[in-house]
Amino acid sequence: MTRIDRISVEPLDHELREPFEISLGTREKARNLVVTVETDSGVIGHGEGSPLPPVTGETQAAAVATARSGTSLLEGASLADYRELVSDLRAAVPGGVSALFAVETALLDAYCRDRGIPLSELFGGAPTTVTTDITVPIVTPDAAAERATRAATAGFDHIKVKAGGEVDADVARTVAVADAAPDATITVDANQGWTPKATEQFVDEVTAAGVDLALVEQPTPKDDIRGLARTRDRLSVPVAADEAVFTPAEATAVVREGAADVINVKLGKSGLLGAAAIVNIAEAASLDCMLGCMLEGATGIATSAHLAAGLGAFDYVDLDGHLLFDECPPSMSFGPRIDIDGPGHGVSPPAAVCDATER
Repeated sequence: MTRIDRISVEPLDHELREPFEISLGTREKARNLVVTVETDSGVIGHGEGSPLPPVTGETQAAAVATARSGTSLLEGASLADYRELVSDLRAAVPGGVSALFAVETALLDAYCRDRGIPLSELFGGAPTTVTTDITVPIVTPDAAAERATRAATAGFDHIKVKAGGEVDADVARTVAVADAAPDATITVDANQGWTPKATEQFVDEVTAAGVDLALVEQPTPKDDIRGLARTRDRLSVPVAADEAVFTPAEATAVVREGAADVINVKLGKSGLLGAAAIVNIAEAASLDCMLGCMLEGATGIATSAHLAAGLGAFDYVDLDGHLLFDECPPSMSFGPRIDIDGPGHGVSPPAAVCDATER
């Protein structure tokens, strides 16, 4: 029986090539953490988390401290008990979602490496290529058009536009992206930045401008589920819940209120096992699923891609956080394809440097 021998937790910074602005703020660096699990058989598993204070409520320092505080529950435990271990961790340190995602990933990575299987097999599927969209942050219309043109040239056929500020500016940015990439599917993410009235105005104006929106993501505040439901009722396009859903219980609340057509599942909110549970709830209610990310690097993105391959349940895939960095494996160079392999999630830090010439 393989047992956990040692766990280490360290901060991990990723420099962004350009500032990344959304309605909740601007990031110039991803301040992440990495967790390493070593077993008595010599197997090593890795996990990464990306705390984002306005979303997860954690700073990097807090996430590192949270992950370290949970190590005493794990040392000496059997890897085969990973479900119970994850449950105990979440009960002991509730709210430390990025920290717990990193620890959970390291546990499951070690478990799969110990058995010589890819992480995707733990969720029912072989590791296959996963195709992601790409995100245009809050920038000027000209800059947005430039990014959209670059994305289309690189083969991206789904583009997410960040919004949630002043409606006229958000409309101009979205129209610029649609004009620059006319064959792309366009979604918009307001990150809670609008009121129901502003959301309706935005959709009306971009529709009048000839933009065929595929989705509007979390337009209103996360705590107002009924307001999100009213917004959904008024719109002519599907609505996704993101920040409103961290747990299976919150997914159930969204379903009960009829608040969304899509649930954006992120491992940085729910962890691997929690994300799989949320997918089950969404599928039972005939809702679509999106798989999103925070600003994780190669380890976090590969983990999410393995879940996508394993479950085969995601109608939208938004795993582009690594494309903001200068460092990632060659298999994750600039483009819509994420190639994954095993055993585990297949990534061993530090990641190799990407070829940035296409960016």
